[in-house]
Amino acid sequence: MNTLAKVPVTVVTGFLGSGKTTLIQHLIANANGKKLAVLVNEFGSEGVDGEILKSCADVNCPAENIVELANGCICCTVADDFIPAMEQLLSRRVKPDHILIETSGLALPKPLLKAFDWPEIRSRITVDGVIALADAEAVAAGRFAPDPVAVEAQRAADENLDHETPLSEVFEDQIACADIVLLTKADLAGVQGLEAAKAAIGAEMPRRVPMLAVVDGAVDARIILGLEAAAEDDLAARPSHHDGEDEHEHNDFASVVVELPEVADIEALVASIQRLAREQNVLRAKGYIAVAGKPMRLLLQSVGERVRYQFDMAWGTRPRRSKLVLIGEHDNIDEAAIRVGLGL
Repeated sequence: MNTLAKVPVTVVTGFLGSGKTTLIQHLIANANGKKLAVLVNEFGSEGVDGEILKSCADVNCPAENIVELANGCICCTVADDFIPAMEQLLSRRVKPDHILIETSGLALPKPLLKAFDWPEIRSRITVDGVIALADAEAVAAGRFAPDPVAVEAQRAADENLDHETPLSEVFEDQIACADIVLLTKADLAGVQGLEAAKAAIGAEMPRRVPMLAVVDGAVDARIILGLEAAAEDDLAARPSHHDGEDEHEHNDFASVVVELPEVADIEALVASIQRLAREQNVLRAKGYIAVAGKPMRLLLQSVGERVRYQFDMAWGTRPRRSKLVLIGEHDNIDEAAIRVGLGL
């Protein structure tokens, strides 16, 4: 009965650009009457996703119920950020029926699950389920290892060598922690791509969990909310590369924040971002762009060389600031080269 009295929390995890924000937008709009609250975390000091979600706020998930943490990875800032944020949401005059946590694309979910045992919150919330999103097109193309055949050959030659990239470890930890895996961008992957992605993900799963193909985050909330997994009590079934470590770091990744003048040519900007993905190993870019002569702001997001953009709302009284957050592996990302690549 004590578990039933707890507020259920769904952790939405997934690699950079897998569609976590799009999924949560869909859940907000299709909550089936549930009163929702959202905690959104981003890598780096500048956030974009929180503002995107606040633009979707409604009566069941008002803007004040959407809290953004942009001071570092949520699983590394438990005491300073996560616990106070959860206490803030639980103290709302109208307590939410369900809380959604969107982790950073670089977050390891298991340390976050361990935080649910903190005395301040353990009697008040429970992990209803962990939903891992995977970009089906990217996984099918083997994006999480630069050359899987070469890696396996080197491992076979020397079993003491570990040639997994940091990106693959993040991906594998997210999959291993999941109660359901959503294969996003299913329309881009195609039938063969989906089957290849399922096989690749299935090989990383420590236990069988459902895998569902989705497009634009459209999945029935009844499927992923209400799992009653109590994942905080089931940690042994969710292995991590970092089991046994006291803490982990994200020094493998870095973010660069740049401000741009008003953009006159959107396609030229897209081409610049695609070139940065190829030449500077930029993994992810996202931000709002002021386009000359346009009253609407442009929301731009990229995963590697795949760039998507749309006008999402009028600038109104907001300053017409063009800002991009770019994320890459720490040893490869070069802020000066990125600025040159964007014509700054």
